[in-house]
Amino acid sequence: MTTIQNILFPVDFSPSCVAMAAYVKRAAAIFSAKVTLVHVFDLYSHDAFQLYVRPLSEVAEERQDLARERLDSFLKSEFPLGQAPRKLLSGDAAKQIVQLARTDKFDLIIMPTHARFFRGNLLGSTTAKVLNDADCPVLTTQHAETTSPRHLEHREWACAIGSDTDSERVLRYASQAAEAVHANLTLVHVIPASGPDLPVELDLEERLQSAKREASSRLIEELQSATGSHAVVSIAIGPIKEMLTEEARRLRADVLVIGRSPRSGALGRLRDLSYALARDAPCPVLSV
Repeated sequence: MTTIQNILFPVDFSPSCVAMAAYVKRAAAIFSAKVTLVHVFDLYSHDAFQLYVRPLSEVAEERQDLARERLDSFLKSEFPLGQAPRKLLSGDAAKQIVQLARTDKFDLIIMPTHARFFRGNLLGSTTAKVLNDADCPVLTTQHAETTSPRHLEHREWACAIGSDTDSERVLRYASQAAEAVHANLTLVHVIPASGPDLPVELDLEERLQSAKREASSRLIEELQSATGSHAVVSIAIGPIKEMLTEEARRLRADVLVIGRSPRSGALGRLRDLSYALARDAPCPVLSV
């Protein structure tokens, strides 16, 4: 059974994190989970003048103390110190977040996308690296520095289902998580449309699409039987990312669940649609 007991909330004191606070608090309440805030700072990022007039160890200690003070005072009303532990780490932010999640066995990482000036093209390097390397599920939202996350009602969840061997794992997780929050679950399967340059006659194209729909329906029926799921199924034809985002919008989904490749690195998750969907989806994306 999918259980979410420990949520990791990376913070960098930005408006995005402030906007995310109510969202994280709501998710924790729904799952009766504990939230841990983590901040990663660069211990040795100093200006040349400071290093010239003061010892490196002294400057580093001061930066650590300032970071600790800022972390302890950040979002105190939303996450009281006695209820929400706070961890201060130094080094590469993404690496430290991933390692902490792995070592302390967190069930979920929640973080906003940081697209900055290139919102249409980038997630933000830290979020992208965490998506690529984290072992546990990662939930991301739209760019919270400009758009506060929509209040989670958890009435409608959507789950993108492919035809690969990993689909059963993704469906099992989505089905159990949706059941835990008493949400309706819709499975969305997209059949890529034939390229516009392919010399396929219209009636043949229709027959091909009909055959693909039937095959997809059988596959999803088998997956649901194997996982004990009874979700509604929606099969669409077209570009995968665009159709998934459109279906999430049509359903007014609170969460879109997608699978990440089991392999990390350049030959694994970097080749899937996780980044594009997390960036452009009209609702939070849970990458499992």
